[in-house]
Amino acid sequence: METKREKFVRLVEARTNKIIDMLRLLGNCSNKANYDYTDEDVQKIFTTLEKEMKISKSKFTSMTVEEEKFKL
Repeated sequence: METKREKFVRLVEARTNKIIDMLRLLGNCSNKANYDYTDEDVQKIFTTLEKEMKISKSKFTSMTVEEEKFKL
């Protein structure tokens, strides 16, 4: 039987690696030869990601923050 610690390590490693992979895919959208975007779009994307990082981090410190969905 898996301990709480083992379960945490297994899940957090998989989820963190999934997020890293998705961030790398997001970076692929920076190719101006294939995509058209504004500086405002980029600012909104990264402001939202930074906000979500703060929300996730706050959950580990028992602070409550309202979650929202991203929309460009």
